Amino acid sequence: MKIAVLGMGTMGAPMATNLLKAGCEVTVHNRTRSREEPLVELGAKRAATPAEAAAGVDIVLSCVSDTPDVEAVLLCPGHGHGVIHGLQPGGLVIDCSSIAPAATRRIADEFRAKGIGYVDAPVSGGSEGAVKGTLTIMCGGSEEDFARAEPVLQIIGAKVTRIGPVGCGQIAKVANQVAITGTFMALAEALTLAHRAGADAERVVEAIGGGVAGSWILNNRSDRMLKDDYPLGFRTRLHRKDLGIALETAREFQVPVPIASLVATIEDALIAQGFGDEDMSNLARFVRQGAGVPGGPMKA
Repeated sequence: MKIAVLGMGTMGAPMATNLLKAGCEVTVHNRTRSREEPLVELGAKRAATPAEAAAGVDIVLSCVSDTPDVEAVLLCPGHGHGVIHGLQPGGLVIDCSSIAPAATRRIADEFRAKGIGYVDAPVSGGSEGAVKGTLTIMCGGSEEDFARAEPVLQIIGAKVTRIGPVGCGQIAKVANQVAITGTFMALAEALTLAHRAGADAERVVEAIGGGVAGSWILNNRSDRMLKDDYPLGFRTRLHRKDLGIALETAREFQVPVPIASLVATIEDALIAQGFGDEDMSNLARFVRQGAGVPGGPMKA
């Protein structure tokens, strides 16, 4: 199977790596061309533009940061460098970016007008999931397009679900981001409270992890909050971008999302302080500061 992968960031590069390991013929393109080089060493081909990458492949998989980036890579209006200018009728686009549902539908319409299938397939699982190929993937698209996309997505993810027509994958991602927002914030509050009140916060994690409070976030991010060290899993600034999409969607459908609204404000402050490229578990930094807990590991 010939696949073009566009976007060699924290998520896209591991996706391309796993596709190569699975035996796919992979062509890569990234705006910062040096990021293509590690994939070339693994056997990938390089392309100078998204259109060149799309020419001669069956499927294009994109994973970039935001709506303008997706539009530039897939459509590139006015310049002819976008995927739509290279991918032939009968081809398929799988977009793993997280963007607004309405933008996804509009972009998909342009490809369908040229006889090209489209599946929106945003992911969850962080950088660890991308490396291990264990991502959760939420898909929107026709049953026919999803059937073509699923074998590719099974290589990069452990749980692949079609939610409904195009755009529904992005709606599921909105719901996912709202849900994890509350869990990250609540865990940051809980651990800081336990520490400030005099308990051993590590023991608290051990105790509550076996009960109703147990979660992936507690198992995989509590240690970062306890150590006050936030290496990458998912950048705070990218989660804030996703929250912006969630808040816009909530306004459109008149759904109150008070927790997401509060956390968006907190993340704005963290980004303004220069912490936007840390993992979003740095919400604990805000709570710790408010509680007067010094930086560094929480000690009993």
